[in-house]
Amino acid sequence: DFLPLKCDACEQIFCTDHIAYAQHNCTSAYKKDVQVPVCPLCNTPVPVRRGEMPDVVVGEHIDRDCKSDPAQRKRKIFTNKCLKPGCKQKEMMKVICDQCHKNYCLKHRHPLDHDCSGAGHPLSKAG
Repeated sequence: DFLPLKCDACEQIFCTDHIAYAQHNCTSAYKKDVQVPVCPLCNTPVPVRRGEMPDVVVGEHIDRDCKSDPAQRKRKIFTNKCLKPGCKQKEMMKVICDQCHKNYCLKHRHPLDHDCSGAGHPLSKAG
């Protein structure tokens, strides 16, 4: 039986056998056939905006927002935040200043590089 059905993407008329996007090679399928990838670690749907690569978005989700154990362990490696104002660098291990006893990144580890408030003579001025 030919029951006329209108494709909701390209608005052409098809029978029930050819109404699927793939069956009639619909050129407008991308407008309606939106898939939401699922994170392989936490099984959470990851929204993807039009034009974005799903693999890249899922990878960013795993790096930032994923609640699974392997992803959280990966993020917790770099937990030692630099205390220099404006610096967002994190290091794997603590780099403690000998004079003020605060934690800094490798770039700001020397007393002159973080405006040290501790007693003693400044040792270096790194770039």
